[in-house]
Amino acid sequence: MDITYILMHRGFLYLVAIMDWYSRKVLSWRLSNSMEADFCVEALNEAIAKYGKPEIMNSDQGSQFTGFEWAQALKDADVKIFMDGKGRWIDNRMIEPLWRSMKYECIYLNAFETGSQARTGIGKWMTYYNTERPHSTHGILTPQEAYERKQNQ
Repeated sequence: MDITYILMHRGFLYLVAIMDWYSRKVLSWRLSNSMEADFCVEALNEAIAKYGKPEIMNSDQGSQFTGFEWAQALKDADVKIFMDGKGRWIDNRMIEPLWRSMKYECIYLNAFETGSQARTGIGKWMTYYNTERPHSTHGILTPQEAYERKQNQ
């Protein structure tokens, strides 16, 4: 999981996403106008409710992921915590292509003016990404198809 910023007409929002590393499927995401941990915990709770708990949750060492609220949520769910090394660029290699694609294919083309416009536009793009857009890692499969194939094995 990771956080990026979304440039708006006035200011910016923060976007967190939880991704399945194998399939590259975005399991959940949330937007926030602050860097508090609550929107990250909400995304975590949604992902666990929909897909079950992961064995390990990987994140960077951002304040949202080192604070009590996040650590307690993972402890309560009995999920192991794995944090990337400080300043290691390679640690975000799974989710950075998602951010790049989303910004070039959605954010920069739409110049959202409000949070609700951003939420709607990003939601449509995330659905497109998961269900229609093939991922290079899996040839012609979309992240959703790769995820379902993994679950069936």
